[in-house]
Amino acid sequence: MRERGGTQRIPRPSGVRPGAPPPWSGLDPAQRLFTLREVRTRLADLPAPRPAELIAADSRDAAVLVPMFEDRGEAHLVLTKRPETMPSHQGEIAFPGGKRDRTDLDLRATALREAHEEIGLKPTIVDVVAELDSRGTVASRFTITPFVGLLAGPPVLDPDPREVVRAFAVPLSELLDPAAFREELWQLYGDWRSMYFFELPGETVWGATARILGAFLAFLTAERA
Repeated sequence: MRERGGTQRIPRPSGVRPGAPPPWSGLDPAQRLFTLREVRTRLADLPAPRPAELIAADSRDAAVLVPMFEDRGEAHLVLTKRPETMPSHQGEIAFPGGKRDRTDLDLRATALREAHEEIGLKPTIVDVVAELDSRGTVASRFTITPFVGLLAGPPVLDPDPREVVRAFAVPLSELLDPAAFREELWQLYGDWRSMYFFELPGETVWGATARILGAFLAFLTAERA
């Protein structure tokens, strides 16, 4: 297995404090396994999404898709790596997505369109089953609304190299491994704020994507913890 963590640039301030372990840290390996049917059933109980925190006055609407499928009896999700040439969030790990266009009927349509453009995922094969809590980004000033989309099987992905260096799938059990997660407390805007990190083989997920992942996994595992 490759060493955990990637080359992503993390702009840590001084005086960072260690945070708490994840709420799923007490799960045994068997409890970290989810089928796609179990994910679908759990999401049926998802509360109504809450508005984002840290919304800038000039924030723009954006949406991402959390594509999920089952392989060998285990649920996986799809992540992408952004090119270093992007104007913001260079080299970061993200869900497929982007800002809302005027032609998009709604943010769900934005998530599906962007996933099609970025990784070749046809909207007709995506079953959108849930809208998650929105998240605000400070640097790029977006309010991001995530949508969970279930697929019938492992997808054939066709990343657009202008927007995606690579697209890859991660089993939920890998994300739920306590060795993958770390919380840090950063002092920002006069307050201590939680920053989440998922250290995957060769990559580090952080920022809004890690916050979306952390909340999603906490909800999925709440009945097992």
